Amino acid sequence: MGRLIRVVALVSSAILGLTACGASNSAAGKIGGTVHVLGTWTGNEKDAFDAVMKPFTDQTGVKISFEATRDLNAILQTKVAAGNPPDVTGAPGIGTLIKLARAGKIVTLDDKLDMSQLNANYGADWINLGKIDGKLYTLYAWAALKGLVWYDPKAFAAKGYQVPKTWDELIALQTKIKSDGGKPWCIALESQAASGWPGSDWVKEIVLSQSGPTVYDAWWQGKQKWTSTEIKQAWQTWGQILGPNDSNVYGGSQYMGATTFGDGGQGLFASPPKCYMFNQGSFITSFFDGYTPKPTAGTDYAVFPLPDVNSANAGAHVLAGDAFVMTKDTPQARALMKYLATADAQDIWVKRGGGKIAINKQVSLNDYPDPISKALAQVVISTKIGRYDAGDLMPSDMQAAYWSAVLKFVQNQSQLDSILSDLDKKQATAYASS
Repeated sequence: MGRLIRVVALVSSAILGLTACGASNSAAGKIGGTVHVLGTWTGNEKDAFDAVMKPFTDQTGVKISFEATRDLNAILQTKVAAGNPPDVTGAPGIGTLIKLARAGKIVTLDDKLDMSQLNANYGADWINLGKIDGKLYTLYAWAALKGLVWYDPKAFAAKGYQVPKTWDELIALQTKIKSDGGKPWCIALESQAASGWPGSDWVKEIVLSQSGPTVYDAWWQGKQKWTSTEIKQAWQTWGQILGPNDSNVYGGSQYMGATTFGDGGQGLFASPPKCYMFNQGSFITSFFDGYTPKPTAGTDYAVFPLPDVNSANAGAHVLAGDAFVMTKDTPQARALMKYLATADAQDIWVKRGGGKIAINKQVSLNDYPDPISKALAQVVISTKIGRYDAGDLMPSDMQAAYWSAVLKFVQNQSQLDSILSDLDKKQATAYASS
């Protein structure tokens, strides 16, 4: 599977190249008609996507028909099997993507996009990440940084807590918070059919930082067993964060399983705080914006990267991205894909916040709307070991089993050996057709 898709090897200024903003217009002229888009966005994220789409509709006359689902892989495959695929789809899991691409159900982009312009505006790693069997199928538009710990600086100051710089300091901080009668963490795992994925982020972030990129790559490629020392150690390390019987987490396993991931940060802003820290990706600020009252970046919340578990892998960060595939070749779909690659399109979401980091090099660092989002873009630029989200690179059956294992683990950490053994069994079959 490793030859099918080359994961990001190093994220640096050469990849994102956030420089002075340059105009990059979408296809000119009126086309008309409608483009059906299948994706996962709801709420504030959907509002932001709508804002990105408005200039496209104004310029081309193409209307957007958007369908939201958290079970994108299953819905897409059902639509394809019925002969009624959407025109453009938020990229499915790699297993589903490979299967559909090899069946000729996804449109290649090499002759649909202006590749010379794409090569000029994109880092090579972000282009190569979208290739299967040497052909371009996926276009990445925005990146998100994972492994970020959000906190209320006022709550920290009131207790005299300091932002931890090392993993040992993080563990000491959570011990101190607990001894003071507080709960160190809020964790929210509910996401409909994708429930469990926020916990999977914890594990993959720990794997990369603790055991390094070689183990990480072998793991998502299906070459490293879940029961191996390194992967088991990552789960155990997350267990130290959760605490015995999830005692470090507000509400324990019941709250984690019942709370939608976007609401997970609510406890930070309660009085007194229900928790003091919340690990989630850069996109979570779009959900913060929907809280009542709306918290203010820099005043009500701040952020620090999850400290290195192992200093030998300093500066390791997991990345994710918003990507698109064309599942029906129409003039409207081609125009939309060309538009999404432009700095103009990507800059709209960047300016709105929500933790989105543009991939087009022409988007200016100065367009990030607040010090936090600008700082996050700089973290991506300075990443020494960058890897794409391992769960998203696994076959969809493996990914689903991974998410389910997270839910089982938080219910009963003592079952880890059997949980990992079951994941090994799934691994033996999930990669067979990849």
